[in-house]
Amino acid sequence: MVEPYKNLSWDDFRLIKAIADVRSLPAAAALLGINHSTVFRRLGQIEDALGAKLFERHRSGYTLTTVGEEMVALAQRVDEDITAFTRKMAGRELAPAGELRVTTNDSLLVHLLTPLFVKFRKKCHDVRLDVVLANQELNLSKRDADVAIRATDNPPENLVGRRAATIAWALYGRTSDFPVPEAIDQESLFERDWVSLGDNLATLKAVKFVHEHVPPERIGYKVNTVLGLAEAVEQGLGIGHLPCFIGDARPGLVRLSPPDPEFSADLWLLTHPDLRHSPRVRVFLDFLAEEIAKKRKFIEGLVTSSD
Repeated sequence: MVEPYKNLSWDDFRLIKAIADVRSLPAAAALLGINHSTVFRRLGQIEDALGAKLFERHRSGYTLTTVGEEMVALAQRVDEDITAFTRKMAGRELAPAGELRVTTNDSLLVHLLTPLFVKFRKKCHDVRLDVVLANQELNLSKRDADVAIRATDNPPENLVGRRAATIAWALYGRTSDFPVPEAIDQESLFERDWVSLGDNLATLKAVKFVHEHVPPERIGYKVNTVLGLAEAVEQGLGIGHLPCFIGDARPGLVRLSPPDPEFSADLWLLTHPDLRHSPRVRVFLDFLAEEIAKKRKFIEGLVTSSD
């Protein structure tokens, strides 16, 4: 007679891990793309097969039992092994083709990358781009993305890549408010209204400068995206620091100070070590590095036009 627990499949382990991750049957169902009743029924079947409870049901959600913790730990190890295997297989493909998932943030996408992606697609039509916008780092080890394009001074140690440029930052205001920017008294700027990035980006040096030098009552607007900050400056909500490739691209904005080297950040093109020899990853990274090099002076604030 076959033991019931020997019929457990990888999908059963995935289901238990999903419930453990989100602590809710409806949320787990949404995560797995199935309905709530299926999750409820299958959980009961798995627990019956094992002869043990995997979760304690509390008002705050589903909490793993000791047996449940062992099952999730095994699921995690298997998931990591499967992911590592698929990474290695992706790295052995023969020609640049298939889907390439790229993660970056909205400001890089809108003001720098979209025209380059268009150009890449025309050159390598067999590579399909799936662009994921996220300010937080996605896990390239788990194939949340194949390539990350990030502005950072500390790229993750488990990734490999290249530094494509240094992103310069400067102080900007609305052109109509500063018709003769060369005549500005720098000290008087602290008496004006300012805009700043939100607390979630407080580690950026430009944000730290504003919080340390501008009176709190003068910071009338904060927003958690650089694109939103550029819009705020352009609409006259206040002056603020922006990457030069964004500020200089907008005719309605003018530099109020030279680029400050202290505020700069490196632009990195990153991938997982197992994928660096994949033809689609390699051709994509090589293409971007070459195209970004053509715009390096503009990105680094040395010229005010990308032409």
